[in-house]
Amino acid sequence: MVAFEEALRRVLDAATTLGCEKAPITGTLGRILGEDIIAARDIPSDDNSAMDGFAVKAADTKGAEKKNPVSLEVVEDIPAGRVPAKSVGSGQAARIMTGALIPRGADAVVPVENTESAEGKVAIHAEAKKGEHLRRRGEDVKKGELVIPRGKVVRPPEIGMMASLGIASASIYRKPTVAIIATGDEIVDISDSPPPGAIISSNSYSLYAQVMECGGVPVSLGISKDTKDDLLRHFREALRADIVVSSGGVSMGAYDFVRDVMKEIGATIQFWQVAQRPGKPVAFGTMEKTLFFGLPGNPVSSMITFEEYVRPAILKMSGHANLFRKMVKARLSGDFEKKKGLRYFARVRVTIEEGEYRAALTGSQGSGILKSMVEANAILVIPEEVTALKQGDFADCQLIDEPISGISDMR
Repeated sequence: MVAFEEALRRVLDAATTLGCEKAPITGTLGRILGEDIIAARDIPSDDNSAMDGFAVKAADTKGAEKKNPVSLEVVEDIPAGRVPAKSVGSGQAARIMTGALIPRGADAVVPVENTESAEGKVAIHAEAKKGEHLRRRGEDVKKGELVIPRGKVVRPPEIGMMASLGIASASIYRKPTVAIIATGDEIVDISDSPPPGAIISSNSYSLYAQVMECGGVPVSLGISKDTKDDLLRHFREALRADIVVSSGGVSMGAYDFVRDVMKEIGATIQFWQVAQRPGKPVAFGTMEKTLFFGLPGNPVSSMITFEEYVRPAILKMSGHANLFRKMVKARLSGDFEKKKGLRYFARVRVTIEEGEYRAALTGSQGSGILKSMVEANAILVIPEEVTALKQGDFADCQLIDEPISGISDMR
């Protein structure tokens, strides 16, 4: 049996970042950029107006005010997208729209609300300063500048920036495919009517959702019976995936064959059994770059072990730098006791009250109580050496919902 930290280290050492693929920029949202984005042009490409108004020489507006306006000759109208045909000389102005190119000779823009125009003239009611309401060439991005570094999560602003630079497609890290296998003679699919003693395979669906939530590509391979032959068939089919996740069949029962099957198909078992609760009977194996996770069959144990081991592996293989959930210190609303030597993962509901995080257990903590996960928005992580926590103590909580649902963030 290995310690939690050692088990996690072995998983992350084995998880290697996958290659990159090209995608249209509209298909990169939420993905990890696999290349540096270097600006091939200045943005803006030329000086342009930040306002609707009049392009002028600032010196011509000196002393202008509503009671003493300065009158200028309007030589041109410049809508956005049109190249100015004339220069602005002394005593002249050009009507200009937001985003339109600044004509030669002009060095400021007077907003339209500070003007009054009629019959080819404009009265300036406010003095302009040189450079006022101008967007200078390259003030946003300069040609040759590293604008978006490789490894960044692509958000809407990054997509907009790539579009501004004329980049239609970009390199992104490939998503790992994750084969999901449920095991057990007692397990039936959601579409079947469970006979006496049967259990609907909730793990197939929760694991599928967990894979999707962290950016993997889930591939459900159905339910395997508790026989070596059926398990071998399912695991061989799963070898086309980057990660294979099974639930059930990893304990010490007479029909727990998952570890044996992992070995038979050529995987090296890196660990089996971790000093933690829930999720002690978890197996991890490797075969070249393929990762195998044999998770426990109990619903909570399955979800917790996925959260702590499989999720970071998927994120690393997808190119992410941040592999872990946000951890906060929360004040406990009750006492908690545990065995020494085991890492505990308890399900809690975290709220923010009086400027601090507070955590309350979500009822019974049995590994078969799926409702404890439904009501949780965080996982209380209790180190191996701790045997008891008292009401009012602060402890580490791993947020699995962020921001915390139904409450405001602290300011």
